[in-house]
Amino acid sequence: MSERSYEIDFGSEALTGAEAERLTAGGAGETERAEEAALRPQGLADFVGQPQVRAQLSLVLEAAKARGRTPDHVLLSGPPGLGKTTLAMIIAHEMGRGIRVTSGPAIQHAGDLAAILSSLEEGEVLFIDEIHRMSRAAEEMLYVAMEDYRVDVIVGKGPGATAIPLELPFFTLVGATTRSGLLPAPLRDRFGFTGHLDFYSAEDLHSVLARSARKLGMETEETGLTEIAMRSRGTPRIANRLLRRVRDWAQVRGDGRITTAAARAALEVYEVDALGLDRLDRSVLRSLCTRFGGGPVGLGTLAVTVGEEAETVEEVAEPFLVREGLVTRTPRGRIATRAAWEHLGLTPPDAG
Repeated sequence: MSERSYEIDFGSEALTGAEAERLTAGGAGETERAEEAALRPQGLADFVGQPQVRAQLSLVLEAAKARGRTPDHVLLSGPPGLGKTTLAMIIAHEMGRGIRVTSGPAIQHAGDLAAILSSLEEGEVLFIDEIHRMSRAAEEMLYVAMEDYRVDVIVGKGPGATAIPLELPFFTLVGATTRSGLLPAPLRDRFGFTGHLDFYSAEDLHSVLARSARKLGMETEETGLTEIAMRSRGTPRIANRLLRRVRDWAQVRGDGRITTAAARAALEVYEVDALGLDRLDRSVLRSLCTRFGGGPVGLGTLAVTVGEEAETVEEVAEPFLVREGLVTRTPRGRIATRAAWEHLGLTPPDAG
């Protein structure tokens, strides 16, 4: 099975570790991005959740339309899967303009950015995902482009090199980042509006799932959607991903409807438990509790124990485990909380 494939072997009762992890990871591959595009809302009125950001952004866009100007540059921050790309597309749709999409890792030279900027049309939206990963040379060019709407093209080399200013049309830059602390202050300060996206409540995720189910033509029960929402880690991307997998189970092994029983049975196959933990999460917790007595234990040692890279444990599993109060990070290492022991059905040492 390819890394981007979502084909399912219904003859088995469990998936491999990589497959199970992917269902509850915030990132998305190319295949999934195409599936998500069909489910994205087109306007702010259809966007579920993030009420404060939505209200603030609505004011920015309405004021820009009233003045007949392009909106200020927008910076959206927050964990993956919460709707940053969707909001960028909504900004372009609300303003009636086109959108150009790229990413920070793709812009490693100032010339790469200059080529993109010089091809923009008046009022167009430029969306840069993971903007904190741009090269320093590109960042410095972006400062001038955002503020003065021009770029300086260097012609020649050495003492004879000259800078030719190239005027740019007015455009709106929408930057998205999962790590806003890595953005240089000069770049961050040039954004006119900054919005931080928070994790969704179960009620908001239920609304997201209901909308997605309607667009996919699914027959659902409210309790079935609630069951999926409760296991979605507060992330719409994960909620939609789990919904599609429950649909697969319902079509093959059930009656085609998204019910509570179907959701529970399907997510058991995909190793997603009632709290939203997957195989990797439970492996981390079980290793902490059973092999190291609850910790503290270093990240490298813990990663070796569960058979994963340290970066995978730190970026994929830990954020959710810490947020749910199952693991704490200390200078001495990771420690399993009482809630972690109880979730695994184990007795904490101090209760023995």
